[in-house]
Amino acid sequence: MRQVLVYPGEDQYWIAECPSLPGCISQGTTREEAIKNIREAIQLYIATLEEDHLEVPPERFEAMLVAV
Repeated sequence: MRQVLVYPGEDQYWIAECPSLPGCISQGTTREEAIKNIREAIQLYIATLEEDHLEVPPERFEAMLVAV
């Protein structure tokens, strides 16, 4: 299980990224599509690390809302 940030981009696309996997970012034309795409990106990212016998980074990201 990985935490994912999802937010609207400047180009009308939704951006999804997994902070615990550096560079694991995807997008979609809708929020739902971005989530679907990041799921696939995470799976491929981890599979590639495992194929290359590299350590899979642990989930270490924590999110919170801060009132300003």
